[in-house]
Amino acid sequence: MPSTSPSTTAPTTATQEAPAPAGASPHAYGAGLLLLRLALGLTMAAHGSQKLFGWFGGGGIDGTGQFFTASGYPAGDAMAVVAGLSEILGGLALAVGLFTPLAAAAIVGVMVNALAVTRGGGFFAPEGSEYELLLTAGAVALALTGPGGYAVDRYLPVLRAHRLAYGAAAVVAGLLTAGVVLLLRK
Repeated sequence: MPSTSPSTTAPTTATQEAPAPAGASPHAYGAGLLLLRLALGLTMAAHGSQKLFGWFGGGGIDGTGQFFTASGYPAGDAMAVVAGLSEILGGLALAVGLFTPLAAAAIVGVMVNALAVTRGGGFFAPEGSEYELLLTAGAVALALTGPGGYAVDRYLPVLRAHRLAYGAAAVVAGLLTAGVVLLLRK
């Protein structure tokens, strides 16, 4: 005979998001992650538009390509396109919570290379790497935590219930990709 006593834990289904931390409102948890995704994702998309289109005072492909070449990367224009697309597509996907682990991995890959370029300038801006480190940490945190309840991923069967393994695998993929690109740098 099944027990009639109330359960202390709610059943988990594939459509539920990861539970909010103990004592936290699931809406507050989701809203906080939405705010982080929007801030990080739209910032990265804006940076990508600087690289690709020259918007917001950016150098466009030519100016950014020259920067990449001066920083030791081969085929500066091609690297500008790759970095710009990674930032725009990864940033916009992160902002709406679409394929969040992969979107975060794209940002991690670009930002690890940015950290390599700013290394040696100290920690604090304008020459240091504090900004790049913060963006990288935010992307890793979102990859590991998941997008929260207010995300397109909640409507995708495989990503409805975020798994730590998805985020960890995406971070590793981003780091490996960044490492390969860094190996090309002189």
